[in-house]
Order: sequence, then C-alpha cells, then structure tokens
Amino acid sequence: MLIALLICLALLTVNVIICVYVERKLSAFIQDRLGPMEVGHWGLLQVFADLLKLIQKEDIVPALAQRRLFLLAPWIIFLAIFSAFSVIPLSSGTWLQGSQTEMGVMLFMGIVSLDTLGILLAGWTSNNKFSLLGAIRSVAQLVSFEIPLGLTILCVVMISGSLNLQVIAGQQGIFSHEVQYLFGLKELGIEVQEIGGIFAWNVVRMPFFFILFIIYFIASLAESNRAPFDIPEAESELVGGFHTEYAGMRWALLFLSEYGMMLLVSILGVILFWGAWYSPLPNVGSARLADWTNGIPGTIQATVLGFFWLMAKTYVLIALQMWIRWTLPRVRVDQFMYLCWKVLIPFTLAFVALSAVWSLLG
Repeated sequence: MLIALLICLALLTVNVIICVYVERKLSAFIQDRLGPMEVGHWGLLQVFADLLKLIQKEDIVPALAQRRLFLLAPWIIFLAIFSAFSVIPLSSGTWLQGSQTEMGVMLFMGIVSLDTLGILLAGWTSNNKFSLLGAIRSVAQLVSFEIPLGLTILCVVMISGSLNLQVIAGQQGIFSHEVQYLFGLKELGIEVQEIGGIFAWNVVRMPFFFILFIIYFIASLAESNRAPFDIPEAESELVGGFHTEYAGMRWALLFLSEYGMMLLVSILGVILFWGAWYSPLPNVGSARLADWTNGIPGTIQATVLGFFWLMAKTYVLIALQMWIRWTLPRVRVDQFMYLCWKVLIPFTLAFVALSAVWSLLG
C-alpha cells in the first residue's frame, strides 16, 4: 500500500512538472510565441525556478479569515483528488492495479466529490466576496456536471456488467477472459478480444459510446475547472476566484490539485472508453501486433508496456484539454448551466435507457 501511495504521489508531482511546461509551450505555439526560453535549455528549468520562488513566498492569511478552515481547505481539495487514485488501475501488473474493490466506480465518485467541500471552504473562509462568489460558482458547476459525468460512467458500468475498474479495463483487449463482439453485435461473429487493439476499446466496440465519450469529455472539462468552463476562476472578473487569497505553497497546492484532476479524469476516460492499458495496435493475420505490444500477461514486461500505453493515451486527452483551453472563449454562467441541464443530462438519460435495453438484449 505504501509503495502504491508513493507511486501516486510521484505520478502527481511529475505530471504537474510536465503539464505546466507543455501547456506553456503549447499555448505559446497557438499564439505564435516562444514561451519559456531563458531558464535552462528551451526553458526546461522554468518550472523548477517557479517552484523555488513559491517556496520562498510568505504564507499570508487574511486578518479576518477563519484561519484554521482557510489553511485546511487546500489540503481537503488535494487529498480528495490524491485519494481517488487509490482505485485507479494504472496497468495490468499487481503493483499498479490499485484497489481491488468491487465497488471501485462508486468509491471513486464518492471520494472525488469531496473536493467540492474544500473549494467551498476556501472561498467562504477567505472573507473575500470575490472568493466567495468564485466558490459558489464552482460548487454549482461541479454539482451540476457530476450528473452527466456519473450517467456516462453508469452506461459503461451497465454494458460491462461490473463496478470494478479493473474488470472494465480488462474487458477491452487481448487479456480478456470474456467473449467480446465487434460493435457489441453477436450476429457479426467477430470476436474482438482475439483481434485486440483499437477494435476492442469500448469507444469502438459499442456504437453509441463515441457520442457518450464526447459527453464525458465535456463534463470532465467542467470537473477540472478548465476553459471554456473556468467560470470559478474567471481571472478577468474575480482575479483568481475561490483561491484569490492564497499565496506561496498553498496556492501551488491548489494548482497541483487542478492538474491532478486533469490527470485523474483523463486516466478514467482512457479506462472507460479508450482501452485502458492495452495497445491500440490490433492483430492482423500473422502480424500479431497486439500480442507483441502488450507483452505476456502477468510479466513485468506487460506491466511496463501497460503503464506506457495508459499514460500515452492519457496525455493525448490532457493535450486536447490544453488545446481547447487556448482555443475556445469562456462561456457565461447561464450558458454552461443550460448546456448541463438542458442538453447533456437529457442526452445521457437517453443513453442510460439505451444501455439498459442493449444489455438486456445482449
């Protein structure tokens, strides 16, 4: 358990270092700039210079803030996101499988929901009206978009027949012990667990999961407070939103949590829709690409390859989140509420009904 915790903490730390640098360079590329260039070759040491600056900053607490809760709030947010990694399988190997609980999806949603409490506390205890407004916006957004997010996950659970993330992941490739058919149709007679690769992924294996994945991705952007759903921060209106009064390492902890949430929802999206730790390359005739790129089940090679494929696909989703942030404008409060309650939720409810019928007929 201790090894798993250390691996998750190291993963979060390395993820922030990589994501901050990549986002700066990607935004610079989109805006025809160079980005960080001065500190280190190609600006590679800029993140470490910023970290050193944050460590040296004074930890300021507003005079009229509720001090204990104000200092506790960032840790509630961070621990909620950090704890959720306990149920996430990072590979097929024993060391990186995470919790083996049969209620993994329910536990995941319950833990992640706790960060809403931390955000509300951060804004409310700051004794700052802008921070309070940002916190209220954030709570409204998170509570709203958790509904379509949860319903998309429910559809995958109904089709997979399990709440265990390891089982859901294992069904989407050549290591599966269950017979899986292309597009979920037995009539075609094509068993995709033999072919492997992208054809066994849920997003391909189930015809309507592609649209469901798009809904999941939109909801995950809102859960991560990423543009165009960064209303809780809204620098042009609220200065910094719920974290306006935080400085130094506590401010850094909040952004560590934000990038941690980006990583978390991206990994979950890969597990649910993009074949988890399986290679995208299928077996084609004598070219056993899926076998070669996934390794032998239960070996260290399979564990390492599985972790590589999972993280590669995860960072594709994270790069897509960054691309959207620097491309689309921020939506208004009424617009994202309309999108959630009048567009995404009705669609996901329809997909829940479709998944129920599909699982019964299957």
